[in-house]
Amino acid sequence: MRTSPARLLILIAFILVFVVELRTVLAFFDVEITVLESLAIGLLAIGTLLVWALRPAADEPEQ
Repeated sequence: MRTSPARLLILIAFILVFVVELRTVLAFFDVEITVLESLAIGLLAIGTLLVWALRPAADEPEQ
């Protein structure tokens, strides 16, 4: 694991805030995205983070 579980939870919380605020910022520029689209973006970002975090680092020995 590349990071601690506590740090992983904090990063997931930041991603959730980013996705919610992204909808707000895009609305200022008349770009409307649905809740389903923002959910898909959030799930993709969290999934990518989890894949990165759970893969062993290149210099980490196999157990």
